[in-house]
Amino acid sequence: MSEHPGRRLRTILEEDLVVAPGAFTGLVARAVARAGFGACYISGGATANTAGYPDIGLITLTEMCRTIREVVDASQLPVIVDADTGYGDGTECSIRTIVEYDRAGAAALHVEDQVFPKRCGHLDGKELIPAEEMCMKIEAMAKHRLNEEFVIIARTDARSVTGMEDAVRRANLYREAGAEMIFPEGLQNEDEFAHMAEGSPGWLLANMTEFGKTPDIPAPRFRELGYRCVIYPLSMQRLAMGHVVRGLATLRREGTLQSLLGEMQTRKELYEMLDYVPGEQWHFPHG
Repeated sequence: MSEHPGRRLRTILEEDLVVAPGAFTGLVARAVARAGFGACYISGGATANTAGYPDIGLITLTEMCRTIREVVDASQLPVIVDADTGYGDGTECSIRTIVEYDRAGAAALHVEDQVFPKRCGHLDGKELIPAEEMCMKIEAMAKHRLNEEFVIIARTDARSVTGMEDAVRRANLYREAGAEMIFPEGLQNEDEFAHMAEGSPGWLLANMTEFGKTPDIPAPRFRELGYRCVIYPLSMQRLAMGHVVRGLATLRREGTLQSLLGEMQTRKELYEMLDYVPGEQWHFPHG
């Protein structure tokens, strides 16, 4: 791609709300692009789950970068990527993270202010690092990123730890440190999303994850509340795994999947998604 993916992301952020479904494999990323979305998202939790881990910070930088390359190549979209706490303590780890994510083709990352090992943002029992320490991470990332177009997003988990006002305070400190977008995690109603938008003007990202502390809020409503990006980190994985579990139960019970053929992606549909015509040379995607 001649244009940095961060520039492409900035352009669509400036135009309208960006809805970024989670893609946990290259094939899902292709589906996101074919569905007409302008960006996609890689969740650390979804990547860990795909490897058989819970979302407790076990996924490595190397594993995430491999997923980034697959999703970027398959989708050709600007990709926003979860960076957890920066894969370690101190600014050196944060610097390496933003450099490696950029090299892998990401457009943006978000880094969070939890103590390592982190917890899923919609679980209780989280702990925060001091805001000053988080600011040092953000400042180091902003200074050492390979390209200034790469978008830095700061996530704060303060809402469920130290309260809403501290979340707003941290958001503003993180903006001053160099974060171009704020991701307030674990907000519990529309009033809290509106309060964050009023208290910390600028680009904001909303996390629309199911079965968590945030109620189901439609993307257009987030736009009205002042948000520029909405991610759906685990939605596609939850849909897929729900079908996988039900399919396995059917196979175990009936000894055949004949009753589920109508719910399957056909071979023809798969080939169309892959831009593959049997007997013809397949061309690798490239920017």
